[in-house]
Amino acid sequence: MPPPSVANRTYMRAAESRRDQASLMRNSFARTIFVRFTSATACLALAGVLVGCSSGQNQASAPPPPSVTVAKPVQRTIIDQDEYVGRFVAVDSVEIRARVSGYLEKIAFEDGQMVKQGDLLFTIDKRPFQAALDQANANLAQAKANLAFAEADLARGQELVRNKTITEQTFDQRTQAKRVAEASVQAQEAAVQQAKLDLEFTELRAPVAGRIGDRRVSPGNLVTGGTSGNTTLLATIVSTNPIRFEFTFDEAAYLRYERLSSRGEDVTGREGGVYVSLKLLDESDFKHSGSLDFVDNVIDRTSGTIRGRAEFANDQGLFTPGMFARIRVPGSPAYPALLVPDVAIGSEQARKYVLVVDSENIARPKYVTLGDIYDGLRVIKSGIAADDRVVVNGIARIRPGLKVTPEEDKSPPPGEANSNAKNG
Repeated sequence: MPPPSVANRTYMRAAESRRDQASLMRNSFARTIFVRFTSATACLALAGVLVGCSSGQNQASAPPPPSVTVAKPVQRTIIDQDEYVGRFVAVDSVEIRARVSGYLEKIAFEDGQMVKQGDLLFTIDKRPFQAALDQANANLAQAKANLAFAEADLARGQELVRNKTITEQTFDQRTQAKRVAEASVQAQEAAVQQAKLDLEFTELRAPVAGRIGDRRVSPGNLVTGGTSGNTTLLATIVSTNPIRFEFTFDEAAYLRYERLSSRGEDVTGREGGVYVSLKLLDESDFKHSGSLDFVDNVIDRTSGTIRGRAEFANDQGLFTPGMFARIRVPGSPAYPALLVPDVAIGSEQARKYVLVVDSENIARPKYVTLGDIYDGLRVIKSGIAADDRVVVNGIARIRPGLKVTPEEDKSPPPGEANSNAKNG
């Protein structure tokens, strides 16, 4: 066992070693805390410097207000238009039926061709009707011969009755025979006229000008004619120029038209002369012009609508009976209105608005009530003033309340541009 002094020294050395290690650990921890604090402080300072630099750069490179094109509303005198869907109908539509019965001998047209009034269409065998006419002429000649004999016999009887050679009764009989002969002549003349008509009816001619349909009967078939309901239909003809367009409008529109008409602003066309426009299903513009010439005298009980009719020229034969189209009818008297390009209209759910640049060049929304479109311009019935600067180009790049750089639109309105191009 070592001496106590040695043990004490060993113990003291061990204690000092532990104290040194503890001191080293405290110093190391303090240095670590100091280093971390110093690093954090440096990072914060660096971040502040970076933020300051970024803010300065943003302020230095902030974009200018977006440029938009503005224009004042166009002022025009317009008429509101009502649109309806309708169908073309022929002015004249005729079913070709024979007036006499007989065998069909000849067809003088091609299916679907255009025919003129009076053109020969069908021919029925004439021989039986020619024979009937010859017989009627013979009967008429016989009746005229009988009349001539009766007249001569009556003339002789007048001398004889004065000389008392014949009795008064005999003279009356001769007078009666002359009257019967005259009636027989009239009857035979009527028979001859009927036979001539029957012979004429063997040639069926076009009663109106227009387009004929296909033949319903081939040559060689027996055609039933006459005025009864079981006659044979041979073909149909519909006129094409001019052509009519029929449509219906509701009771509310009818009342509005009538009230305008009572104030001397006729838009119903009862008296004629109201101009309308029309477009076909494959057209985008109402480029066909016509006139409203008829409005019915009753409102349909089941639908609550009344029938109107317009007439259009059809020189090119484009319109066909039965074809659908859309028609525009004047719905108001002429009035001054403000118009803006349709692309300037924005939507906010169910509401429509335009962006107007105020005196501080800030875009402000104005909610508007829309009307019809004319030459690409939308009628604004309410919501803007004539001196407003409306954003007509660039509405997608801005939002309400944003400052903008307005540029005046120097181009003429679409309607004026088209007019100038036509005049030039």
